[in-house]
Amino acid sequence: MGDVFGVLGPVAAWDDEGEPIPLKGPRHRAVLARLIVARRRVVPVTRLVADLWDDPPPDAVGAVRTFVAALRRALEPGRPPRAPARLLVTEGPGYALRAAPDAVDAWRFEQAVTGGPPEPARLEEALGWWRGPAYAEFADEGWARAERARLTELRLHAVELRAEARLALGRAAETVPDLDSHVAEHPWREDAWRLLALALYRTGLQGDALAVLRRARALLVEQLGVDPGPRLRRLESDILHQDRGLAAPADATARVWAQAAEAYDRTVGAGARARLESTVGLLRNLAVTGGGGLEAARDHRIAAVAAAEELGDPELTARVIGAYDVPAIWTRSDDPEQAARLAAAAERTLAALPPDGPEAARARLLATIAVESRGTRSSRGREAAAEAEGIARRLDDPALLAFALNGVFMQAFERAGLAAYRDGIGAELVALSSRHGLVTFEVLGHLIRLQARGALGDFEAADGHASAADRLAGRNELPLVSVFTDWYRVLRAAARGGGTAAEEEAAYRTVAARLDDVGMPGLRGGLLPLALLSVRVRHGLPAPVEADWGPYEPWARPLVLLAEERGAEAADALHGIPNPPPDLLFEAMWCLAARAAVAVGDGVTAARARCALAPAAAELAGAGSGLITLGPVAGFLTELGT
Repeated sequence: MGDVFGVLGPVAAWDDEGEPIPLKGPRHRAVLARLIVARRRVVPVTRLVADLWDDPPPDAVGAVRTFVAALRRALEPGRPPRAPARLLVTEGPGYALRAAPDAVDAWRFEQAVTGGPPEPARLEEALGWWRGPAYAEFADEGWARAERARLTELRLHAVELRAEARLALGRAAETVPDLDSHVAEHPWREDAWRLLALALYRTGLQGDALAVLRRARALLVEQLGVDPGPRLRRLESDILHQDRGLAAPADATARVWAQAAEAYDRTVGAGARARLESTVGLLRNLAVTGGGGLEAARDHRIAAVAAAEELGDPELTARVIGAYDVPAIWTRSDDPEQAARLAAAAERTLAALPPDGPEAARARLLATIAVESRGTRSSRGREAAAEAEGIARRLDDPALLAFALNGVFMQAFERAGLAAYRDGIGAELVALSSRHGLVTFEVLGHLIRLQARGALGDFEAADGHASAADRLAGRNELPLVSVFTDWYRVLRAAARGGGTAAEEEAAYRTVAARLDDVGMPGLRGGLLPLALLSVRVRHGLPAPVEADWGPYEPWARPLVLLAEERGAEAADALHGIPNPPPDLLFEAMWCLAARAAVAVGDGVTAARARCALAPAAAELAGAGSGLITLGPVAGFLTELGT
């Protein structure tokens, strides 16, 4: 995993097994802390001398070099003599600490607090990283003062964000004690007083809430000579008038849901066909919540389709199938058997629809076939996508066109080198969806463009699409989006270079941990081993030999056998290796096969790989997935002799 550094408290470091690294004396620790403050930038030796001593001794520069040498021995104990340092590096006039973005607790903390919508669990974990005041032993040092102040303010903000997030979830009672302590320690923070009063009100303590606001007013007026701000004044007025807007959002939502559900059950008969269509609407919303919601939506969806078919009404069945227009970004199905059943049901329903049946229903069935047959080699998916798109454009139906374009995207992998084409699909989805308020498809468009611009090496544009997707997800409660944007940012850091293989592998392991509970087995299966293999391929290291490769096993196995020095078996594994499925990792799989073919001298496989990869010569292998990259396709083509 690599070394980990702590500055949220006394300065400390731990090795990849979690054992403390001895940092010697206070000036050694000061050098390390000063470099962490610089955030991977170079700090000139002269600056270090000025920061470490008020009155530098004659040999101060030599002393700094001695401190750096000792730190290097502690941080990279296995580095061979005279080998260049990879963590604490010499560059130009000074030194820099090239720590990974998640290797310093303060950097991780900042990302946790500012990197997405506030989630109580995430903020709770991040606040737990604090072991004391930031850069505790350097409180009086001028070079640490601004960073200490910034981190302290960020911590206080995180406490208030956590409280606000808890309140939004209806957890007012558990919020009160923390906020009470918070305002006692930091009485000038108006937002803390506001949150405490609101929490008390929502636990039924209206008098205590008003008392808190009066106490806040007295402190501000008597100690600072200022009146409370508008948010505090408005809250006091709302509490006095028992404004309905002060009710806990979760409570209000639960009340409305219960009342609506009761009315529905009372007025719509248990056997009414309308219930099937209403159910699909619920499942569509459930699917974007992630985790168990996505899995439950898949299971109930197939049951709803089966129930509709039993009724023998093809137009109803078409509506039930076509209403589940949940955007799909990953090109490998989470449940291939279920996907095949859904595509078959859509085909049967298409055949049963009367010739003069609604064209929109026909287009939705065709789009469903295109999406559910993704990652297969059948030409039917491409035909269905093209037909659905044509109908949607003719009807000038934005929502239908967005769904059809999702199908077109899923079928845009018949050969390598189509990133620019897919970028165009994403661009149209973004423009169309933003005009017509189709939020989930707007997110899909940004994710498609993130992938495509990454494949084309345009990471500046890809960064913008990642940020746009995160903003939309935060405003619209779409938690699965960050799974893809978090993985993208690890890919981005790896593609940029400058990190060690161990640092990149650690970053991939961190983001992979999220895949256990997102309900996307088609994404999770074999992905972490593949990501680690991509790191090793780019760094010229042997493949990991023990891993569950999932669907990527045929293309990874030859490199694993080569890592075990089993060249003859690797050659046998390459013989007749299948073409990769037409999906986001098509180029990456061919590049793995190409690397192994060159190593064992398999001219036939090399020729197949060369022919397949040639159209993608200007792309980064695998980066079109938004998850991993093996590096430029052109490099592999050079190895293959083009």
